[in-house]
Amino acid sequence: MQKSNIPFFSQIFSKTPWKRRAFFLIFDTLFICASLYLAFWIRFEGNVPAEYFPGFYYYLLLAVVIKISTLVTFKVYNFSWGLFGLREAVRLISAILTSFLVFGPVAMLLRNKPPFGGFPRGVLLADFVLTVSLLYGLRISKRIFTEIILKNGNRHTRNKRALIVGAGEAGVQLCKEMQNNPRSEYLPVAFIDDDPAKRNLLICGIKVLGPRQVIPKAIETLNVDEVLIAIPSAKSGQIKDIVEKVRQANKQVEIKILPSLLDLPGGNVNLSQIESIQPEDLLGRDKVDIDFDLIRRFVEGKRVLVTGAGGSIGSEVVRTCLRFEPERLFALDIDETELFVLEQNNKDNAKGHKLRTIVADIRDRNKIRRVYLECRPQIVIHAAAYKHVPVMEEFPEEAIKTNVGGTRLLAEEAMKSGVEKFINISTDKAINPSSVMGASKRVAEELLRTMNALNGTRFISVRFGNVLGSRGSVIPLFKDQIKRGGPVTVTHPEMKRYFMTISEAVLLVLEAAAVGEGGETFVLDMGEPVKIDYLAREMIRLAGKEPDVDIAIVYSGFRPGEKLFEEILGAEEGSEPTGIPKIFKARNRRNYDLKAVMSKVEGLIQLCDNSGNREEVVAMLKEIVPTYRP
Repeated sequence: MQKSNIPFFSQIFSKTPWKRRAFFLIFDTLFICASLYLAFWIRFEGNVPAEYFPGFYYYLLLAVVIKISTLVTFKVYNFSWGLFGLREAVRLISAILTSFLVFGPVAMLLRNKPPFGGFPRGVLLADFVLTVSLLYGLRISKRIFTEIILKNGNRHTRNKRALIVGAGEAGVQLCKEMQNNPRSEYLPVAFIDDDPAKRNLLICGIKVLGPRQVIPKAIETLNVDEVLIAIPSAKSGQIKDIVEKVRQANKQVEIKILPSLLDLPGGNVNLSQIESIQPEDLLGRDKVDIDFDLIRRFVEGKRVLVTGAGGSIGSEVVRTCLRFEPERLFALDIDETELFVLEQNNKDNAKGHKLRTIVADIRDRNKIRRVYLECRPQIVIHAAAYKHVPVMEEFPEEAIKTNVGGTRLLAEEAMKSGVEKFINISTDKAINPSSVMGASKRVAEELLRTMNALNGTRFISVRFGNVLGSRGSVIPLFKDQIKRGGPVTVTHPEMKRYFMTISEAVLLVLEAAAVGEGGETFVLDMGEPVKIDYLAREMIRLAGKEPDVDIAIVYSGFRPGEKLFEEILGAEEGSEPTGIPKIFKARNRRNYDLKAVMSKVEGLIQLCDNSGNREEVVAMLKEIVPTYRP
C-alpha cells in the first residue's frame, strides 16, 4: 500500500474547515498556557517564587506539545461547534485526561534536570481542572449563545404555538430543534403523553400536561396554532383518536405528523420531516414488520429488470430495490417522460450508474428479446399493466394484449435468457373478477403458474389491493374535487376497498418474491376494508371543511366492471401461511393443462389482434376464468 505524503496534522484535519481548525488550535494553545500559569499562581497563592520561572517556559512548551497532540489524536477538532454535545464532551475530557497521564509523569521525571528545574505536584490537579474548564467552556460557548441568548431574543419571531403529542425520543428531538433552530417558526408550548409517569414533568423546559384527553383544553388555554403528532410508531387507531380530540376543541388548528418508522431514515427527526396529516394515516393499517435482511439477500448483487417502471408502483419498486444494492437495475417503460422523472428522482440512490432506463413496449417481442440479451437480468419484477377498470371495459382488447400478451411474451423470453425469478404484480380484482381488467390479470396469473414447470425460471404472482396515492386512485381524485370546492363523488355509500401504502406494498412484494419457490400466488394481508364514503368525509374534514355543509358528497352509482366489495381469495381457493407476517399463499385446487391454457391464451390474443369484438373477448375470458362474472 502506498504511503500518503500528507503530513499527519493535515490528514487529521482534512475533513474540517481550515478557519475553524486554526481558531481552535490558537485558542487551545492560549488556554493551555493560561491554565498552567494560573495553576502555579493558585498553588503559591499569587506569589510564585522566582526560582520556578526559568524552567516554567520549558514546561509550558512541553504541555502545549503533549496536550495538542493528544487532542489531535482523539480527533477533538472533527466536530461541529454549534452541535457540541455529550459525546463530544466525553471525547474532549478523555483526551485531556490522557494528556495529563502523559504530561504528569514526564514533568516529574524532568523536574530535577536542567533546564526544567522544579515542578510542584500540586500544580497538576489545578492545571487539569483549569484545562478542562477552559477548553470545554470554549466549545460549549456557541450553544449557550444560540440556545439561551438568541432563543430568548427570538421568541417573539416564532408565531406558531405548537402542542407536541408524544414526549418520547421523537417528540424530544422535535422540541429541541424547534428551540435551537434559529429558522424555526415554531414555539413549543406543551407536551401531551399518555404515560402517567411523565405527567407534570418538564422536558426541554416544556411541561407534559397529561394524556390525550386534555388536548381540547390545552388547545384553548394555550392558544395553540398547530398540533404535531410525534409518535412514529403510532397506529391509525391512535392517530384517529388524537385527531378526534383535536376536533373537540373550540378552535380550529392545523394537525401535522411525523412519518412512520418505515419512512423515517436512521431514526433521526427534524422539522423538515413533519407533514400535514394524510388520509392514509387514518386508514386502519398497523405497523408492518419487514425482514430487510431477507430482501437484501434477495436483491443485493443481482441484475434486476423492472417493467412498468414509470408508474406509481414500478417507480417505488425501483426506488426500493436501489436501497438494497443490486449490481444493476434496469427500469423499462413505454413512457419516456416518466422514465426521465424516475431517473432524476433517483440520482442520489443510483450511485455508480446502477440505474439504466429503457424505453420499450412489452408487446414488442424483438425489442424485449434484445433487452434480455443485453441486460441479462436475474430477477424480473413485472409491474407493467393497464389497470383502470372502466377504461378497459371500453377497450377490452387492449387489456388482453398488454396484461396477458405482454406478460406471456416477457415470461417466454425470460425462460430463454435464464432469468432466475419472475415476479408478477397482480391485483385483488383478479379474484372472482367482474371486470375485463381483473379477468385479464387472473389469466396472467394462471398462465405463469402453468409455465412455472417448463424450466428453471420460477414464476411468482403477488396480489394486493388499492395503493394509496397511485395515479388514478381515489385519494388524488378526492383531493382535486375538494380543492375545487366539491362536490366529492362517491360510487355508493356502502362501497368498501382495501388500501395499503406504496412503500408497504412493495416491501411485502419483495419479501414474498424472496421466499417464493415458483408457481405460487401470494396474497397480502390488506387489513380491514375501508368505506369510500368514510374516506371522503375524513378528507373533507382534514381540509378544514364540513361534509354535506361546506362540500357536498354525491353518489354517482357503479361504473362498468366495479364491485361493491373486493375479495382476497377466489371461491375455488384457500390460503396457507408463509411464515412471514401479512403474507399468505393462495391454495388453488384447479389443475391446468399447459397446452390447453397456452392454446386458449393464444386464441384470446389472436381474437384481440384481429377483431377485438367485445362480446367474443368476454366469452373467451369466461371460458378461461370460470369465476369471471361481468
